[in-house]
Amino acid sequence: MTTTALPKGRRTRDAVLTRGVELACRVGLGGLTIGGLADEVGMSKSGMYAHFGSKQALQLAVLDAAAEEFATTVIVPALRAPRGVERVRALADLWIRCGLERQPGGCLFVKASTELDEQDGPVRDRLREQHQQLAQSIARMVAGGVTEGQLRPDTDTEQFATDLHGVMLAMYHGYRLLSDPAAERHARTAIDRLLDAARADLTAATPAVTVSA
Repeated sequence: MTTTALPKGRRTRDAVLTRGVELACRVGLGGLTIGGLADEVGMSKSGMYAHFGSKQALQLAVLDAAAEEFATTVIVPALRAPRGVERVRALADLWIRCGLERQPGGCLFVKASTELDEQDGPVRDRLREQHQQLAQSIARMVAGGVTEGQLRPDTDTEQFATDLHGVMLAMYHGYRLLSDPAAERHARTAIDRLLDAARADLTAATPAVTVSA
């Protein structure tokens, strides 16, 4: 369904959530309020309540919008690449670009992870679920490399997903906070090493299998 085909209320809500993600990147999810977002988009506070009802509902909706943005920008395009190492590399390339371009969806997940790590409740639970889903998506892409014979059969896909996520967090930290001009290069080198360590030895001769008549 195209954007113009969506009902007006849905289009308004989507536009508000886009601004909500951007605002939460600046002030944090805890600083995101019905009134603050209403001022940001030029909507009445009562109109904002009609869409979301409470601060917590707004926070959950903003997290979901950020997840959808990240999926649309990074995950879905990566899945268009051929299964295996090429798909994993596509994921890494798109994820790096997301960080370099400071796209709000990816940025919010990094910030919210620190902000909510000791705040129990539905918002933290939702964020944790989204991180778990991301780890599972990475692991499945790596498993595709195993299936295609490009990565070793004993590759620990969950460990690979954890290591790749760690590389990306380090790049965010280096690029955004430290303004390190080598942050991208370091990330790409680390990703190359992860893949090299898991890569199957395709140069080794595979014993022929003889089938008796």
